[in-house]
Amino acid sequence: MICESFTSGPSHAIDITREAIREGADAVIVVGGDGTLHEVVNGFFWAGKPVTNYDREATHSTALGLIPLGTGSDFARSFGWKNNPYEAIERIAKGQRSRIDVGVISTETDEPHYFINVADIHFAKAGFHASKYKRFGNLCYVIGALKGFIGHRNQDLRIKVNEGEWEVYPQVTALCIGNAKYFGGGMKITPNADPQNGKFEVVILQDFKWYDFVLKLHKLYNGTHLSVENVSSRSVHSIEEEEISGSGSIYVQSDGEHLGFLPRKFCILPSAVEMIC
Repeated sequence: MICESFTSGPSHAIDITREAIREGADAVIVVGGDGTLHEVVNGFFWAGKPVTNYDREATHSTALGLIPLGTGSDFARSFGWKNNPYEAIERIAKGQRSRIDVGVISTETDEPHYFINVADIHFAKAGFHASKYKRFGNLCYVIGALKGFIGHRNQDLRIKVNEGEWEVYPQVTALCIGNAKYFGGGMKITPNADPQNGKFEVVILQDFKWYDFVLKLHKLYNGTHLSVENVSSRSVHSIEEEEISGSGSIYVQSDGEHLGFLPRKFCILPSAVEMIC
């Protein structure tokens, strides 16, 4: 039996997903973009733990499926999937499953939040601006990034990787934590990320001005920016970030959704969700 549900507002997809899993659904299929996918992934968890079937004797887990139809559909790009519903339905009908990693974002006070694609810090206000220009398609992300530079100041961050020592990174423009490769409508920001390898790729841009962004935009989109001056990359299992200035103004977002401000801790949950792919 197939049950069809339509979302009626923000976070509704989270509730729909939790109810479906608890009732023993074989799969939850997302029809939409990265924002809807983000909510559904969060629906696989509750109070820091995976949501489970009411039937404790059930032997199968609920899988995640995707029919990408969003403006960016960036997570789908990492698998080479296009916004083609016929291809997606054929893929889902085949039913091949594999487990994928999920990122979890935590603070000392709030409930954990989950993401499947890319989280980014400090330049995250670009996503807010981009949402106003979706009528321009993928160009909305470039417009959003350029508007994000208005009033933008690079800031020093304190960073801890894999529970190690704190390090200071000066003049950070953006810090991107990739479970998958793309964000911003096809920008291959974390080109070595793989949602099945149990690690994040973290890419840090330092001391960028608006004209650096324009001049290096083609490299950011084709994934060749790791060789650019003031760009660094590392593979991690966890990363914590704090601002040094104490202004409380450094944005955090994941999968295009605004989540508040630093400090935050990001950890990988290996093989957390079964996906039809």
